[in-house]
Amino acid sequence: MRFECVSRTHVGLKRPINEDNCLLRPEKGLFVVADGMGGHEAGEVASARIVEALTRLEPVTEATVVATLEQVNDDLLELAQSGEASRTIGSTVVGLLMDGGSLSCFWAGDSRAYQLRDGVLTQLSRDHSLVQELLDAGMIDPDRAHAHPNGNVITRAVGASDTLRVEVARSELRAGDLYLLASDGVTRVVPDEELGAALNAPASSNEIADGLVWTILRRGAPDNLTMVLVRVG
Repeated sequence: MRFECVSRTHVGLKRPINEDNCLLRPEKGLFVVADGMGGHEAGEVASARIVEALTRLEPVTEATVVATLEQVNDDLLELAQSGEASRTIGSTVVGLLMDGGSLSCFWAGDSRAYQLRDGVLTQLSRDHSLVQELLDAGMIDPDRAHAHPNGNVITRAVGASDTLRVEVARSELRAGDLYLLASDGVTRVVPDEELGAALNAPASSNEIADGLVWTILRRGAPDNLTMVLVRVG
C-alpha cells in the first residue's frame, strides 16, 4: 500500500518551547507523535529521544518498536537520576505501524490516534489518564470530562515509571482510510465531532492540517500542538 503523509507542529501561544516531536517513515509504514510531559524538566529531551531511537530502528516490527520504547524508558530514568535533583524526564507517545494490510496502533499516555473510514471517525487509542479512569468508573459525566481540573494528569508515559506498559491495538488497513495522530494540544482544543468534520472535508491532507492548526491558534493554542495525517492509497 502507498501512504500519503503530512505533519504539523507548533509551539502554540502560551509555551516558551515546543516539547513535541513527530516521526514519519512512510517507507517503513511507521508514524509517531511524542509529547514531552508538560510541567517536567526536559520534556523536549524525552520526546526527541523517542523519535531518534525509532528513526534508527531496524528492522521495524511491532515487537522491535515496543522494545525500543522500553529501552528509551530505561534510558530516560537513568538520565533523570544522573542530576543533582530528582526529576522526571518523560513523554507520551502514540504511533501507527502499517505492514501490508495490517495496522498496529501503539501508545502510552494521552496523545491520540484516530481512524476515518467511510466517513466515520473512530478513536483507536484510549487515554492513559486520570480523567479516563474516572469515566470508566462512572464517577464523572462524559460531558464534563473535557473541562475536568485534573485533565492534564496522565497515568502512563515513557520515562515516568520503572516499567513501561505500551498498549497495542491491531486492525486491518483499507485503501481510503485516513489516520490522525495528535498531541493533546490538538485534542483539548478541537473536539472529536469537529475533528471528524475536518477530516471529512473535500480537501487535501495539507489543507486539512493547515486548517486545524489555524483553528487551534485562533482559539489561543494553550499548549504545543502536533499532528500527523496518513492517507492510505
